[in-house]
Amino acid sequence: MSFGTGQIDDPQKVGAGERHGQAQIIFTAVDFEDNLNVGRFAKLDTGSLDNMDGSATPVIAGVVLRNVAAPVEDGGAIDADLYSQVEYMRGGLVTVDVKTGETPTMFGKVYASNAGDANDGLATANAADVPTNAEFIMEVQDGVWLIYMTPAPGDVATHIGDATGAHAASAISLLDAGGLTTATEVEAVIAEILPYLMVSIADPGDAGAIPVTRSGAVAITTAGAETRTLAIPTFEGQELTITMDVDGPGDAIITVAAAFNQTGNNTITLNDAGDFVKLAGVQVGGALVWREVQNDGATLTTV
Repeated sequence: MSFGTGQIDDPQKVGAGERHGQAQIIFTAVDFEDNLNVGRFAKLDTGSLDNMDGSATPVIAGVVLRNVAAPVEDGGAIDADLYSQVEYMRGGLVTVDVKTGETPTMFGKVYASNAGDANDGLATANAADVPTNAEFIMEVQDGVWLIYMTPAPGDVATHIGDATGAHAASAISLLDAGGLTTATEVEAVIAEILPYLMVSIADPGDAGAIPVTRSGAVAITTAGAETRTLAIPTFEGQELTITMDVDGPGDAIITVAAAFNQTGNNTITLNDAGDFVKLAGVQVGGALVWREVQNDGATLTTV
């Protein structure tokens, strides 16, 4: 006698909704929607396990598992008149049906279709769909993939919107930024302190305005007698250093928007290479102004 396969107990192909391995997080739902789709992602809706249906911001509960009494390859739906409970996988290895036309890749992120049509709950590789906190592992047959699913991290879900010491809306928050910065979220704190960090600021050239958006150092190069302008500082604590890098030859005359010292000088003339002026942004009488911190070689005058 001969057989069509190499072993008598040749297993059936694995369909969607089939769990794999030992490390699994499986829940049982007694409240569930009639005709719940096996092998698809389901949502938690007011305590009931329901099919995805295009509703906004669905809470992914997990993947609906087939009933052990049903054939392995029989996807279908669960008839609430025949079954009093249903199992769904929230963590572990499980097979899912994939939306037609999708091209998942191994270890790529898994999303769930939720457009309010016949594809609702099917796995996709489209980041525009609902994230599931799962990754594709391998294709087990056409249109069916094994995925690894993990529950969403609890601290993120719990602390979204928390102002301190937690994760908040895509940014990690500081435990206590009071007294140092106005912001508390790391991303916002970085944006707040970046202007204070010294950077290289490009020489704007003859008759140009030296940028005052952040702290920095400007190296001036002249090709003859030239001018520059300097507006008032943008914030308290801003620092600006100006040097004559290359003397063309020709002086660089910098006209400042307001007096920058007690003498009332408002003009800086860089005469030779190496001339250097350091300014700091301060508040005087409620207005932001520059104040001379150091001068080495530059001529300070009032015009």
